[in-house]
Amino acid sequence: MNLGAMLDLGVDPDYLREELKKLDLSGYQLKVYQDQRKGIAGTRVEVVVTQHHHASHSHRNFQDIRRIVEESALSERVKKWSLEIFTKLAEAEAKVHGKSIDEVHFHEVGALDSIVDVVGAAICREKLEVDKIVFSPIEVGSGFVECTHGRLPVPAPATAELLRGVPITSESISGELTTPTGAAIAVTFAEEFTAKKSFRILKVGYGVGKRDSKDLPNVLRVFLGEIEEKDSSWEEEQGTVVVETNIDDMSPEVYGYVMEKLFEGGALDVYLIPVIMKKNRPATKVSVLCRDGDAEKITDILFRETTTLGVRKYQVERKLMDRKKVAVQTPYGEVEVKLGLLGNRVLKFKPEYEQCQKIARENGLSLDEVYEMVKEVYKCTYRMDF
Repeated sequence: MNLGAMLDLGVDPDYLREELKKLDLSGYQLKVYQDQRKGIAGTRVEVVVTQHHHASHSHRNFQDIRRIVEESALSERVKKWSLEIFTKLAEAEAKVHGKSIDEVHFHEVGALDSIVDVVGAAICREKLEVDKIVFSPIEVGSGFVECTHGRLPVPAPATAELLRGVPITSESISGELTTPTGAAIAVTFAEEFTAKKSFRILKVGYGVGKRDSKDLPNVLRVFLGEIEEKDSSWEEEQGTVVVETNIDDMSPEVYGYVMEKLFEGGALDVYLIPVIMKKNRPATKVSVLCRDGDAEKITDILFRETTTLGVRKYQVERKLMDRKKVAVQTPYGEVEVKLGLLGNRVLKFKPEYEQCQKIARENGLSLDEVYEMVKEVYKCTYRMDF
């Protein structure tokens, strides 16, 4: 369905076939044709595998697949994306079955049709030349599915493992709506999972599935969109949140360590504010600015590393000046200067603290003297900015 949607969006089927030939795999045909489900027309893609090939090569392991991809004539980006998808699949299967990734034999993934699905997804992504890929929350379905290991609950164990940390939905639709392969493609390509759609639609593609469900159209819809640059003086940084908590019973010496852990976990900023809580207790409010996708990790760090029993989370907007760095030559060596720009105009500049500190220590100067020296050098070097 993913390949069908990509072709329906504009990727030439002949281009896909030619690129797939670079894998040097035989024993299959790529059938592409128009079909429809519940009155919605789209593109159906079938990977038709010969009986002999399916019987002899359906149990490839991770090393086999990696060799096939690495030895192919595909582009480096396609190889990289393909191997990322297969690695995630291997790690999920290994964890579910209690084995190492080299011991896992992919009953589905190692089959030729699944290799075509994964590598084809990477080929189509490169051809479309998109800047960002966003997924809606993943619909997984419900009930049970029959597979090589027997009757398993939906989502299948490998799918559930792959979708850890990803928002999912299950609308009581019977059947498996997301396979491990589909989940691996999604978590590899997605920069964000959100129900919010904020873009101008340029094209819409529909990939038609094999089954004809009575509950809903069995199609995968993909939008090709364009994000408009905002003219407003305030710009929303999508998915930016503040996670915060009040703490009144933790040793002050722990806060420094906690801040380090939070920054390692993806925090954009961390700040501590003295507050008075109930019963007139002095306390500290710990506020963490982070991307929405890192909020769970940040929350986990706060729960594990502090005495808090609960946190708050809310969406925020940020306005960021354009920033860049330039280097200036001083009598004590090169120093970077950080610039803050509004449009093309430099409004602020600041020497790099760590470098100035090192110069001050090594040369017996005050930090203020080094700052002023670097600022003067910058003004002389880049005086056209003023």
